[in-house]
Amino acid sequence: MGNPRAFLTIHRQEAGYRPVEDRIDDFSEVEQTLNSSDRRRQASRCMDCGVPFCHWACPLGNKQPEWQDFLYKGQWREAYHVLEQTCDFPEFTGRICPALCEKSCVLKLSCDEPVTIRENEVAIIEAAFREGFVQPVSPVRNGKRVAVIGSGPAGLTVANQLNRRGYEITVFEKDELPGGLLRFGIPNFKLSKNIIDRRIRLMEKEGIRFRVNTMVGKEILAKDIVKEYDAVCVAIGAETPRDLPIEGRNLKGVHFALELLGQQNRLLEGIVIPPKSIINCKGKKVLVIGGGDTGSDCVGTANRHGAASVTQIEIMPKPPIGHNPETPWPMYPQVLKTSSSHEEGCLRRWNLASCRFIGDKNTLKGVEVEEVEWHSSANGGRPEMKLTGKKEIIEADLVFLAMGFVHPEQEGLVKELSLAVDTRKNIVVDHKHQIADSKLFACGDAVSGASLVVRAMASGRETAKAIDNYLTK
Repeated sequence: MGNPRAFLTIHRQEAGYRPVEDRIDDFSEVEQTLNSSDRRRQASRCMDCGVPFCHWACPLGNKQPEWQDFLYKGQWREAYHVLEQTCDFPEFTGRICPALCEKSCVLKLSCDEPVTIRENEVAIIEAAFREGFVQPVSPVRNGKRVAVIGSGPAGLTVANQLNRRGYEITVFEKDELPGGLLRFGIPNFKLSKNIIDRRIRLMEKEGIRFRVNTMVGKEILAKDIVKEYDAVCVAIGAETPRDLPIEGRNLKGVHFALELLGQQNRLLEGIVIPPKSIINCKGKKVLVIGGGDTGSDCVGTANRHGAASVTQIEIMPKPPIGHNPETPWPMYPQVLKTSSSHEEGCLRRWNLASCRFIGDKNTLKGVEVEEVEWHSSANGGRPEMKLTGKKEIIEADLVFLAMGFVHPEQEGLVKELSLAVDTRKNIVVDHKHQIADSKLFACGDAVSGASLVVRAMASGRETAKAIDNYLTK
């Protein structure tokens, strides 16, 4: 710890976002960067706590105090080497992770100014790429082959870890390019896709093969892959969206969130979309149903299209502002969040249940909603919802359903291999991430249900270790 009193005199300084008037017309990343001097000052605020709650909160077990100290001292190479020990892709987590570590930082508790851990992380990895610290490695091959099905954060992590252990890795991806929801679910204004491309090129140089446009269970049989490889890891994510089966669901203008987000990312990649299929929010009244990150991403995308208005509704009550006594430190605080997309323009409303979609000649015109109330349950369980009878109609030309994802796709691989699933239709594995004592393993959202990128990566690292143990026993 180079400067034990820095936190007393140096305040938290975030890089912030590009001005709204500049960023609203493009899909470039909205977050700015600090110069290296200011970044080192921010790293100096780390107190190297006796019990580092930041480390405790991180699913990857990142050693934040160690690389903060190296960063403060200007030892960027050393900071990178500590960071890469626990995190395969800091350039992803440093951009899109909700920073569980920061919410548990002791400075969050004492003065509500936690260390800028996430921004420091991305600064380290970008410096590492820029200065040439990141170089492809050439593992000594052990003659064994592993197939990874799915190239989202979990699949990429498994591939990266096992490749460096000497296995020959082939990654099968159903979409046009690798990345999973990193590629076709998260907008470019949060994660530029050249960041993914850079990492994929590095992985290819290290010997990993990517087979895209290959839907396992359709273009290629899963059982053939199982026969050909020594082990198979299923990392297909949980891309099945939660639907809203109410009256008018099939009206023209009602879409799942990923229809908009995936299409927009494909257009930016230069992938041809039939003109009649393109969803364009320009001049439209847009309603987003769902108050999470995916809904926020729809808001930002609609704003960039030039929507006439954007409204986001949520069935749950409005979260507390600033502090929530129900989620005390060091827990992740369930409080109101305002994203860069919200800053760009959005009417946000809570306690509204959607009753029916209203249309004219099969085209959406509005959504009838009803106000709800939430009451504590008598047995101390989950709060109970009560309809109030207060209804209204929100005008809308386009609706995007952003109510989360429920489970992995069941058609194809899951059905072909007759994989066991739980009551939520997630793939069942044992404590070794293994499927029914076979050469099959599974990880990430396909097992847990939809979660954070950082948790998917942690699951990928654990599963890679389990596969290695299985193949070397």
